[in-house]
Amino acid sequence: MPKLNEILEKQELAEGIVSLKVYAPDIAGKAKPGNFLIVRIGEGRERIPLTVAEYDNNTVTIVIQVIGNSTKEIASLKKGDIILDIAGPLGIPSHIEEKKTVCLVAGGSGCAEIYPIAKSFKEKHGKVIIIVGARSKNLLFWEDKFEKIADEFIICTNDGSKGMKGFVTTALEEVMKREKLDEVIAVGPLPMMSAVANLTRSKVKTKVSMNAIMVDGIGMCGCCRITVGGKVRFVCVDGPEFDAHEVNFDELSKRNSLYKEEESHVCRLSLK
Repeated sequence: MPKLNEILEKQELAEGIVSLKVYAPDIAGKAKPGNFLIVRIGEGRERIPLTVAEYDNNTVTIVIQVIGNSTKEIASLKKGDIILDIAGPLGIPSHIEEKKTVCLVAGGSGCAEIYPIAKSFKEKHGKVIIIVGARSKNLLFWEDKFEKIADEFIICTNDGSKGMKGFVTTALEEVMKREKLDEVIAVGPLPMMSAVANLTRSKVKTKVSMNAIMVDGIGMCGCCRITVGGKVRFVCVDGPEFDAHEVNFDELSKRNSLYKEEESHVCRLSLK
């Protein structure tokens, strides 16, 4: 019998991206598409919010992209290791309607988040179009999973090493010209989500899933606050999904770049 929070499987998905399947039956039994977890691997370690990428009756799978020291530590864990704390499932689950035509757009590790959402739309007899983007083909993952559930699957790479050369917005614009979309859902880097929101504004209902620094995950610390429709919202309890056309991306961009130089310096040191 596995121990609570024991890592049962580890996979190298792409360059600097790994998945961990963890034994967590209480969380797995309640998880839904769009939920996330807050993970802490040991005493004094950072609390990291991570999407529930897959789940069954007893396990949850999380996907980690190595960016700084904390994600490097989590990604270095091995099969049989125990994660100290896993809080969840957190956040408001995605609203999945029947028989809808949806386009899910993901950049980088955002693929992990759109997978369970896309799968649920397909189970409810929807038409599912998936667009994924990465800088290069060596950063793509789960292509086989997407191909199984998507009515149309489009790959974009910045360098043209696989699929279309260019950004996901180019592919989305082409899809919008020929499909009557009920909804667009975008997950990925902030500039990408902002670009998707600008493209679909006044044309298609669009949601974005926000990634933010979190401490408690229950709306008390306030560090994950964003402005949506002119009002303060907290990603952990009000999200992570929000109306893309109401999110103040300019404010978010300024906040995220406030300590960019200091964070970059710390990350370079920790990854050595």
